[in-house]
Amino acid sequence: MSTAPLKPQNLPETLIWYYIIGTYLIYYLGAQYVLAQLLAFFLTLYLIQQWWNQTEETPLDERISISPSVWVWIVAVLVLESATAVSHYNFDMGLKRFIETSVAWSRTWALFALFPLVGHLKIRPKLIYRAICILCLQSLVIVIIGSLAGLIHLPNITYISPLGSLPLNGGIKQYEVYLFHNPINERLQLFAPWPPALGVTSNIYFFLVLQEQNKKWRWISIVSIIAMIVGSVSRTAIICLPFVVLFVWAVTNLLRPWVQFVAGGISFLSGIYLPTLIEFLKASIEELKKARAKSSKTRDALERIAVHRWETEAPIWGHGLSEPGPPWVARMPIGTHHTWFGLLFTHGLVGCVAFATALAWSFIDLLIKAQSSENARVGLKIILVLIIFSFSEHLDGSVYVFWPGLVMLGIAFKEGQALHHYPKMQSIT
Repeated sequence: MSTAPLKPQNLPETLIWYYIIGTYLIYYLGAQYVLAQLLAFFLTLYLIQQWWNQTEETPLDERISISPSVWVWIVAVLVLESATAVSHYNFDMGLKRFIETSVAWSRTWALFALFPLVGHLKIRPKLIYRAICILCLQSLVIVIIGSLAGLIHLPNITYISPLGSLPLNGGIKQYEVYLFHNPINERLQLFAPWPPALGVTSNIYFFLVLQEQNKKWRWISIVSIIAMIVGSVSRTAIICLPFVVLFVWAVTNLLRPWVQFVAGGISFLSGIYLPTLIEFLKASIEELKKARAKSSKTRDALERIAVHRWETEAPIWGHGLSEPGPPWVARMPIGTHHTWFGLLFTHGLVGCVAFATALAWSFIDLLIKAQSSENARVGLKIILVLIIFSFSEHLDGSVYVFWPGLVMLGIAFKEGQALHHYPKMQSIT
């Protein structure tokens, strides 16, 4: 097996490669929240330029073709922005507030469409895999340093990036920087804005590094990711990993006779022991909640507030933006800790249906392609991680961290089908 270093071969690969391997430098500058947005929009403009300049003579492997799944995501995020506009109008929030919210949209929800669109450029998946492996090695080193610092009781150094003071910064949390984390006494978040965000990112990165062909890089990355998942103390992250592995294996091997036979036996036994199984699941859920009872109580309260205010105040278009909760939930923003309740509160039923439609379409598209495509199997795992975490984390708040997974989604989307090739019309001479 070749151990020659991978090198970027074009502009998109170069930008993606150096951004990923330079994640910690960008994090220590407090610039992730800004640079991820700039990267997405710059590469989108680059894609548009490539599409505009291509002709019938452009080689097939270099033509820009947009898959139907990405069009669904583009429509979905535009619907979310439209819901924002209507809700701001309904509550008479003014132009200034709408501009601020739209800038926030361009750094959060818009990235769910832009990075998969970027995946339609000529980007090699193995380059992303290797870059993530390098990032995982860096993370493992920082975890070890944090552990040693904790053993000698070295205080952590925390600061706010100067970028947080700029207009339209989007909130201070995204610019808060920790020099290291002590996994012995505190939850890990590393380059993520909060521990659950590291949980979802680690799960996505796990399925990317599994595709790495170099065994040393792969195993180093697996060890690092397991350390990140355990250190984040995210209950969803711990449950998500084995579930996705088993689920994707089952649905991509379902046509095999012995798998069908085993599935039939499991279904039969499940029917017999269904009441016991339900009681076991209930008990397991309660134990998970007791593991961090205070957090579970806060989540439940925020969810009840979000649903009540959505139903009674803005059921169709939502409130347009999140609001601080009451003192008894520590003023945490309403709708956080849950993508769906957050969508209902901020974007109403319209936004919730738009996001659900995009996820469902992507799941079905990748499920079909995963029967014969390895890239689609990776994409299917990423979609499942997003679906699972959508019930415990507001994905829009951490999308600027796990964006490499969305680029891989775009690569998986474009396999097997495309809506248009868009060759530029020849000039009439």
